[in-house]
Amino acid sequence: MSLQSQIKESIKDAMRAKETVRLSVLRGLSTAFVNDLVSKGGTPQSEISDAAALAVIKREANKRKDSIEQFIKGGRPELAESEKEELAILDVFLPELMSREDIQKIVLQKKEEMGVTDKTKMGMLIGAVMKETAGNADGTLVKELVEEALA
Repeated sequence: MSLQSQIKESIKDAMRAKETVRLSVLRGLSTAFVNDLVSKGGTPQSEISDAAALAVIKREANKRKDSIEQFIKGGRPELAESEKEELAILDVFLPELMSREDIQKIVLQKKEEMGVTDKTKMGMLIGAVMKETAGNADGTLVKELVEEALA
């Protein structure tokens, strides 16, 4: 079953269970899928690929993470909580992220391969690590580990 089909089924389940927050997040996700398809020249009735759907879900999750951070900085913990609820719903559809240790191994391996010794090539190293992890690593954590390795 494709990711888009899973989302559609989850929308039906949320409607039956009268879970308004979950329903709202899933409908927004479905709309984001359609918008992504249309922006790439597809039709709204087309099926989005799982890779594209995953990219959309990651983008939506990152929006929630940014909002949580901003709400906490702005002194609005109640709004941050609602964003955390939405993020938890999106996390169900995201693959498991790599552990800190696994990412650290890749960072050290790529650092050695590329011969990076100082921070001037930090961006290249981060890019190589992100490519190697195939999107299964948190970018913030990768940046932090690269900075540690080059310190």
